[in-house]
Amino acid sequence: MKKSIRRSALVVCAAASALGLTAAPSSAAPSTVWTVSPSPAAFEATNVGNIVLIATIPMTCTDSSAAGTMASTTGNPGDVADIDTMNFSAPGAPCTSVLGNVTTTSVTPWDVVAEDYDAATGVTTGHIGNVEANVSAGACTFTVTGQASATYSNDTGILAVDSTAGELSVSDPQNCGAIVTENTQPTFQGDYAVRVQGTDDIPTIVGSNP
Repeated sequence: MKKSIRRSALVVCAAASALGLTAAPSSAAPSTVWTVSPSPAAFEATNVGNIVLIATIPMTCTDSSAAGTMASTTGNPGDVADIDTMNFSAPGAPCTSVLGNVTTTSVTPWDVVAEDYDAATGVTTGHIGNVEANVSAGACTFTVTGQASATYSNDTGILAVDSTAGELSVSDPQNCGAIVTENTQPTFQGDYAVRVQGTDDIPTIVGSNP
């Protein structure tokens, strides 16, 4: 009987190990000190590829830009930059949709918020917060608010925005029919190349937990 119990225990342990159920080491403590370089400084960002807002239908922007200020900070999450200007189009390059050209008026500032840092890759994970924008596509108008998940790479200077459903919401839709309603969960995707204003220098964000 004792041999049978021991054999059963070994089988259970082996199965648990195979399924990855063994206790994992605790993860590193989240960063609470965010070192931005240079700091403080002004930055500018331009899109790399198309920027797409999907609110049931895709709204595509081919020329988007942002500008603001960045600085070191403490805390988690940490507000490492403020976006003071956010444009989704340029003269001669409007955003487009099946409803017609799209006009987006951003209500700023938006925040660049850092939550986690991977020292091995130099990538900060966080989100763009305090998002608010008034959108019109043809006769359809609505407001988008909330936040959008994002990452920032020190190697490339790319701020990659990739929101998930539920982070952004719609309010006050007008003349949109069933296409855009208050139940619509819009998403916002696109990459921005960030540079220190007036230069080709890539700013860096490093998180630590002294």
